[in-house]
Amino acid sequence: PMSIDQKRTFFDFLVQMGFQDIEIAFPSASKVDFDFTRSLIEEERIPEGVALQVLTQAREHLIERTFEALAGVPRAVVHLYNSTSPAQRRVVFGKSMQEIIEIAVKGTLFVKEHARAAGEDRIVFEYSPESFSLTEPSFARDICNAVIETWEPTPKRKMILNLPSTVEASTPNVYADQIEWMSRNIVKRGSVILSVHTHNDRGGAVAAAELALLAGAERVEGTLFGNGERTGNCDLVTMALNLYSQGIDPRVRIDAIDEIAAMYEQSTTMNVGPRHPYAGKLVFTAFSGSHQDAINKGLKEYKKSGGTWDVPYLPIDPEDIGRTYESVIRINSQSGKGGVTHVLERDFGLFLPKAMQPEVGAAIQRVSDAEGRELSPGEIWQVFEQEYLNHKNALHLVDMRSSHDSAHTTRVVATVTGNGRSEVIESTGNGVIDALSRGLLKRGLKFKVTAYDEHAMGEGADATAVAYIQLERNDGNRFFGVGIDSDIAAASASALLSAANRAYA
Repeated sequence: PMSIDQKRTFFDFLVQMGFQDIEIAFPSASKVDFDFTRSLIEEERIPEGVALQVLTQAREHLIERTFEALAGVPRAVVHLYNSTSPAQRRVVFGKSMQEIIEIAVKGTLFVKEHARAAGEDRIVFEYSPESFSLTEPSFARDICNAVIETWEPTPKRKMILNLPSTVEASTPNVYADQIEWMSRNIVKRGSVILSVHTHNDRGGAVAAAELALLAGAERVEGTLFGNGERTGNCDLVTMALNLYSQGIDPRVRIDAIDEIAAMYEQSTTMNVGPRHPYAGKLVFTAFSGSHQDAINKGLKEYKKSGGTWDVPYLPIDPEDIGRTYESVIRINSQSGKGGVTHVLERDFGLFLPKAMQPEVGAAIQRVSDAEGRELSPGEIWQVFEQEYLNHKNALHLVDMRSSHDSAHTTRVVATVTGNGRSEVIESTGNGVIDALSRGLLKRGLKFKVTAYDEHAMGEGADATAVAYIQLERNDGNRFFGVGIDSDIAAASASALLSAANRAYA
């Protein structure tokens, strides 16, 4: 149970989200609910345009107590219900169909009398034949029509007819068929707002509500994240975002999903599961390599061309509901080149050449597999750095000077360290890379440079150069190296040494 303070927090948040009919209490059944209802009214905490909805059984003393709780309310929905299914009639009440109809009609008359005294313009009447979906259609029609005729709604003063699947006992399409049939067979249809209230016993509450809307319903009752009795109710967050994903404005605030989930968890002490639709921590997260690759490519295309969101595996843009792309791709032993490439690009500004991506992905995957867990971006960088930038017992560039002996000849004098000693490599060639390559060839290394890429990392005065070089040994095996330096020539030289280190480690 929630305290009054928790209920206030929850109510205020629902108002901020944009809900207008908010069922807050069963005031005749609980002192806490009664006091909470009174506090909202007496403290004038109900914004204009928002109606308190309260629940009551079809008994005179309970209805009277309900209206005591509502005294002075600007606008309220009084929700009357009684059970109608064969099992409820037989087992719980021991009454005939006609006697069950009489309970509903008498309850409606009591509400009508109290509503007149409270001010008819302040009270909206709602009736639910509880366990509707398990009730014979003809009897559901008869009892609803009796209630409608008793209340006498008009097009300007409509009543709400709420048809609940109190226990979900069929596929969503069957429930939708029941709603469509009722919509066609109730009296005064133009004076009735047809509402649905689905439960999740079979896991189809949202789908049932959606199909019911297509079948003629105009209103949906539900809860945040489906919280409710047994398996819960229609999750209004999921339903709203389903609409949003199809280009339909749900007209409730859904742009801060983590804030909604945090408020819900704090107020109810219930948890939103990690794979709960839209709100779970993992719903926009891909671990699979093929998924990561597709997402990475889709995000790049969207960033480049804009337009309508159409990124593989992401039904909506996470940023639209307050999420970031940082958690979309997480790296574990199932991850491949696409995921690793995305993380290195997003977090560290490295744009790996396409040919280099598979070997980097494999290097990261080996570590994740050995550790038996996913790797953080920082750990991914450590593996990359160790593999390509700080190779153990390797040659590292300390200093390099270059000059042009002629228009086509470059002289390089490079000081390198490795294996605990320092040496100078001096050579000439057609550019810095060619000259340094010739110097390494003199040391007995046999290879040729097969690919070169470079890009800037950062902007302005703080920008650095990143170079990628691939070399091929005489046996045909190829190895990439990476160099990062404020000077592009030094970055290129470091990349060549990095590739040589990996080729001849």
